[in-house]
Amino acid sequence: MEGVVDFHMRKLLTKLGGYDLCVTEFVRVVDITLSRKGFLRYCPELLEGGFTASGTPVRVQLLGQHPKVLADNAVKAIKLGSHGIDLNFGCPAKTVNKSKGGAVLLKEPEKIFEIVHAVRQAVPAEHDVSAKIRLGYDDDSLSLEIADAIEKAGASSVAIHARTKRDGYNPPAYWEKIPTLKSRLSMPVVANGEIWTVEDAFLCQTRSQCRDIMIGRGALARPDLAAHIKATLNDQTHEPITWQDIVSHIIESSRALSKTHTPHYFSSRMKQWLVFLKRQYPQALSLFSTIRTLHSQEEVLRALHAELEAY
Repeated sequence: MEGVVDFHMRKLLTKLGGYDLCVTEFVRVVDITLSRKGFLRYCPELLEGGFTASGTPVRVQLLGQHPKVLADNAVKAIKLGSHGIDLNFGCPAKTVNKSKGGAVLLKEPEKIFEIVHAVRQAVPAEHDVSAKIRLGYDDDSLSLEIADAIEKAGASSVAIHARTKRDGYNPPAYWEKIPTLKSRLSMPVVANGEIWTVEDAFLCQTRSQCRDIMIGRGALARPDLAAHIKATLNDQTHEPITWQDIVSHIIESSRALSKTHTPHYFSSRMKQWLVFLKRQYPQALSLFSTIRTLHSQEEVLRALHAELEAY
């Protein structure tokens, strides 16, 4: 979830509860080992032992195509405090795929094997090395080969976004295709894709035959979704997060963002988040209309304060 599920979003989501593990936005690796400062930009939690303020472990996710360079960066991330390493083979973005990163590698199971194997060999055995994949690139004809390559390379687990790169994010997610892959693997399998509600989560578990699920865009649309799922599993009541709480968080996080990012980043990130929030909160649609043409952080903040005062 590049550009949205950053340090501040992870802080909010884990404060609301329900998450066992967070994965960072992907860290793009080309031909060098990132500096400590570079890793901290993506994962400030490394300064706190790799945990969010609420105590949820965070795992650095790497994206790239060169096994040795990825392995070197994985070792650096682990030394800095990352709780394992996640490898991204699922990103469908054209700019990423053009540079041979993300989902385009699903065309080359042997390359995926080389990457996972290099990272697994470099990272101490006590640390997990996980992979995030889709069912395939243009189709799912290589899905079994991809899954086998990841397991044979020594991965600790795999998260499967139950769509191909060609599918993008168009519904549905084909959870029912995961059991065939899962039956071939001894490592844990995590199901992902199109989980927007508690009902979706349980349906995903049933159709994928996976106990564990990964939530992406659904967490942006409903920040307390994981907490609601956990509460339902434990037969507990759940008090939904209010629209006022969300707006208050945005205002609070803006102070920290202003220290590390440009003012334009704040307004762009805010608009991107509202696109997801409007699925759950009708107020988000009107707020998006208000700030759609605004660019400066000051203007957006004035609109947010006005929104909060309205309630």
